[in-house]
Amino acid sequence: MLEQYIIRGGNPLVGEVEIGGAKNAALAILAASIMTDESVIIENLPNVRDVSVLLQAMEAIGVVIERLDKHTVKINGSMIHDLTIDKDYIKKIRASYYLLGALLGKYKKAEVALPGGCNIGSRPIDQHIKGFRALGAEVKIAHGMIQTEAERLTGSHIYLDVVTVGATINIMMAAALADGKTIIENAAKEPHVVDVANFLNSMGANIKGAGTDVIRIKGVEKLHKTTYSVIPDQIEAGTFMFAAAVTKGDIMIKNVIPKHLESISAKLIEIGCEVEEFDDAVRVVCSKRLRHTQVKTLPYPGFPTDMQPQIGVALALSEGTSIVTESIFENRFKYVDELSCMGANIKVEGNTAIIEGVSKYTGAKISAPDLRAGAALVLAGLAADGITVIDDIMYIERGYEEFHIKLQSLGAQIDKVTSEKEIQKFKLKTG
Repeated sequence: MLEQYIIRGGNPLVGEVEIGGAKNAALAILAASIMTDESVIIENLPNVRDVSVLLQAMEAIGVVIERLDKHTVKINGSMIHDLTIDKDYIKKIRASYYLLGALLGKYKKAEVALPGGCNIGSRPIDQHIKGFRALGAEVKIAHGMIQTEAERLTGSHIYLDVVTVGATINIMMAAALADGKTIIENAAKEPHVVDVANFLNSMGANIKGAGTDVIRIKGVEKLHKTTYSVIPDQIEAGTFMFAAAVTKGDIMIKNVIPKHLESISAKLIEIGCEVEEFDDAVRVVCSKRLRHTQVKTLPYPGFPTDMQPQIGVALALSEGTSIVTESIFENRFKYVDELSCMGANIKVEGNTAIIEGVSKYTGAKISAPDLRAGAALVLAGLAADGITVIDDIMYIERGYEEFHIKLQSLGAQIDKVTSEKEIQKFKLKTG
């Protein structure tokens, strides 16, 4: 039997929780760390499955990796012997494509298996390809691999047709070691784009404007060693903020950058929660039934698509009718069927969910369809009457470190189980 979460809902979550490093920033920073021959130390690394998979792929091509502790790793990319990454496991993570920009920048050549990740809709890589070509690389796709090669890389003026975090970061990495100046227009402004730029700059790159929609890069000859700490995870923080909302709890969420959470805080206040900001923490208190609202996912600083399932779970428990519009990924409503089993009343039409609030959820046996939807369904289970069992939790573990343990510390009745016997034991213990 595979691992499952079992939850007895109904407890308000109360207490403090520490947020880990941002998965999406960490993956790009790990890839970028191989762009120097000197040793790089990365701190505040989240200990999640996606990170382990990427480290494994990097080791396979000759990167020397030393785990200094659970959240710190030392990386040396001077012994890379292979510029082809085609292991089956790498296809499971989306961020494998960052190795393209990193290897292309450093060695002017790379070949990486087409990426996978959560099945939440098409995430084309055409903008990555457009950027690499603009810098002078040849790019082709053959046998499920993206192959790219250049005599030399030359700075260029690149206008992205759509705002894309992945392409912005990938082009930025390659351009950091290109000849001359590169300008990326319509660049993504997400916090992890800024984090990767800061990391590259700490290695001696010359990147200005990250966090705005125009990034200017002056190519340098080589990069050097650095020690760098990954920013806190905005989505993990947001998930715990909504955990307070759906369970009528009071949670102090520590080690965050409140500025990155503004769109999330604004919606929580709008639906009736109290949100208090501190220097590096936010406190969310919810004491009454939530109100309805409208929300549309947008690129940063808009409401994040990665928080859409969590707000959906909250709104399905609020008074009145809410409307959620998903403008980033077309497959982001796969949690709705599972939530309906728990008593939610949601109709999906195209990229819009019309949510009629209900007064409560009831426990059910459900499956996590992807990473963020999985986490959102855990929140639903915590708010529900009775017992909820969630299958396919490996999706959740791709992006949340010790999720059930952090929830337990806030008073949640949740456990990870692998057998019918453990399920019975849990029911007896919590009954």
